[in-house]
Amino acid sequence: MSPPHSSSFVIAVDGAAASGKGTIAGRLAAHYGLPHLDTGLLYRGVGVAMLKAGAGLDDAARAAEMAQALDLSKLDDPALTSAAGGEAASRVAALPAVRAALFKLQQDFARQPGGAVLDGRDIGTVIAPGAPAKLYVDAKPEVRAHRRWLQTFARGEPRTEAETLADLIRRDARDAGRADAPMTRAHDAVLLDTTEMSISRAFDEALRHVEQARRRWEALRT
Repeated sequence: MSPPHSSSFVIAVDGAAASGKGTIAGRLAAHYGLPHLDTGLLYRGVGVAMLKAGAGLDDAARAAEMAQALDLSKLDDPALTSAAGGEAASRVAALPAVRAALFKLQQDFARQPGGAVLDGRDIGTVIAPGAPAKLYVDAKPEVRAHRRWLQTFARGEPRTEAETLADLIRRDARDAGRADAPMTRAHDAVLLDTTEMSISRAFDEALRHVEQARRRWEALRT
């Protein structure tokens, strides 16, 4: 049986927080004219909804209800990009009931005619294992923390760089250690280490690898 997404050119971009995967995925989507889904926003949306409702982030049943009722038109809420939103997302993403509730939505997005670009933690391993192009974007924790701290500083959030690093390390451990769909590099994903790269160089490297994958994919279809 062929992989479920082999008939569409799907680009799966996985990686840790503040690695640059979201920016790279967005630029790849613009370059190829494909729709883009930042799947982390789905979990941030659920997490923030739980916070606003005053619900415990470990309440799996309530979180699953929030996931099923998620309004995709509200994923531009600034609260989703806050440090609290990121922490809440990591907490609810560890709940199998939440992942199950969002699974079909993500797979349906990936199955669009022509293809799509998705970025997250488990795109290449769980959501679109048959994606023709897979990247795993990473960087040293200290570099990622500095990038994230600059973002939060620009938004006026009173956090130190040391606090940001501690949060990222804790989140990495939670995302990689969860039993259901842990953050891990797919066996056929290209590793892109952006530690010493500008975003322009990182995109150029990503595009080079995706182009190679696209040519292989097209050759298999002819």
